[in-house]
Amino acid sequence: MKREPHVLVLDRDAALYVDAIEAVNSDLQVIGVEDESKAIEISQTCEVLVALAHVVSARLVAAMPQLKFIQALTTGTDHLTKLDLPADVVIASMRGIHGPQIAEVAFLYMIALSRQFIAMQANQRARRWERWPQRLLMDKTLVIVGIGAISEALALRARAFAMHVLGVSDYRTQAIGFDEVHPRWDLNAVAARADFLVVLAPLTDATRRMIDSETLKAMKPGSILINLARGPVVDEAALIEALQSGHLGGAGLDVFEVEPLPAENPLWDMPHVILTPRIGGMSDVYVKQALPVVLHNLAAWRRGDTHALRNRLALRLGDRLWRSASALNIARLWVNWNAGGGSCGRQ
Repeated sequence: MKREPHVLVLDRDAALYVDAIEAVNSDLQVIGVEDESKAIEISQTCEVLVALAHVVSARLVAAMPQLKFIQALTTGTDHLTKLDLPADVVIASMRGIHGPQIAEVAFLYMIALSRQFIAMQANQRARRWERWPQRLLMDKTLVIVGIGAISEALALRARAFAMHVLGVSDYRTQAIGFDEVHPRWDLNAVAARADFLVVLAPLTDATRRMIDSETLKAMKPGSILINLARGPVVDEAALIEALQSGHLGGAGLDVFEVEPLPAENPLWDMPHVILTPRIGGMSDVYVKQALPVVLHNLAAWRRGDTHALRNRLALRLGDRLWRSASALNIARLWVNWNAGGGSCGRQ
């Protein structure tokens, strides 16, 4: 009888994943651990690894000679693509599950900064009674840079607050919940209309420091920038300057160029900035959110149907990896690759 492949789950909630996997795959050998050292001890025969992308080390990969499939528990997989993985290792991400939590963090920023909630908290500590007109989200313009499942989740919730929602994307011309969608080359013109500009674009060569000094200057005075993507998508030095000058009304930041954010960074002390320690994608029901993808992909893997994997990262082309969310995106990337002489970016 052919041996079923071992599955190694490396996560602080490993036991929950193991119980759920075994409940529908009673003959599948599943091992769950919470730390890397234990994982390395038992990883020799494991063909499948389920883990957060950023906790998968080169040391762990080297200890898994049978590794064939990595199911990342994160949307971002750039860390995995930098590892020296065998060419036949398939990777799948958790893209599409983070909409609720990231949208709620965006609203935390928008409401708190609009209503000067930081000042209210300071007044509470000082036992000071002070009132001012409260700024509403109603009729304000939200610009979302980068359109995908998370952006659509945010856009739908913004519509419930009677906000106007504009999008910026190179690969979408319309999207659920959006009033308008514009190409990236029109970014600064669209940013000029924003009361709130939320960055949700992935980090690529093309998007690195995409939100630069010119984009920040184009934003209307008093507007608010929110970054829930990756730190380097925003030019942090230019953002600090725009905040210190008073041009921007505030910022909500969950990601930074250097993480953890260095203690000497001036963002820590700005009264109109809310900083969070990269918690945008976290939730108290994360396992519940991730399990449908994990179970579907393990079933597809056992059938040998890797094309049925949800969120499969694509094919190696030279030393690059294409992200293939759909056949349409593959086609677009192929066109860009040929037209650009081998350079392609995706938003």
